[in-house]
Amino acid sequence: MVREEQTIITVAVQPNASRNQVTGIEDGICHLRIAAPPVKGKTNRELINFLSGILGISPSRLNIVKGMTSRRKTISIRGLTESQIIEQFEKLCQQP
Repeated sequence: MVREEQTIITVAVQPNASRNQVTGIEDGICHLRIAAPPVKGKTNRELINFLSGILGISPSRLNIVKGMTSRRKTISIRGLTESQIIEQFEKLCQQP
């Protein structure tokens, strides 16, 4: 059985934004704006859906492993390398 690649990233989330967006990467932390309010896990669900969409993977491959109630979260991503993830985030940061 082949073991699937697993990457751990840290994100800083700003809830209640006007739209979902990657705003930058600073000191290894990806900064995101998420449109959902921080109520009853809505921001976390929206974060997972947003990340799965921009990374092109199933939401089931993403898991918040630390920071469920915090703005800073640690996320496990299965099936992508760190360089693949950073490349996608950087592309989104360069778009107007």
